[in-house]
Amino acid sequence: MRKEIEDRLINFAAMVINMRGSLEYSEICENLFGQITRSSTSAALNYGEALGAESRKDFAHKIGIVLKELRESYNNLRILSTSGLYKGDKVVMDKIIDECNQLVAIFHKT
Repeated sequence: MRKEIEDRLINFAAMVINMRGSLEYSEICENLFGQITRSSTSAALNYGEALGAESRKDFAHKIGIVLKELRESYNNLRILSTSGLYKGDKVVMDKIIDECNQLVAIFHKT
């Protein structure tokens, strides 16, 4: 199960990175893309850190960071989609948003 979740987090971060070509070029878009790149990759990286946690408290703290970063990513995706800054296939964006939402639900239960 841990490997599956880790893979999903890595794939989610890759989906976010790969959507760059479908974003409008503007200062605000560059800012939002920088933020979502950091938050989506941070979720994957912090999950890896959580797996190597030194205590239950350390594990819970790192999982909390994963959830926080995923929530930030989710809101950022919604902003990009709603604002029209994302110029790609709506189905692709919907898939990325859905995956993020599913990951939030998984970590909310943890």
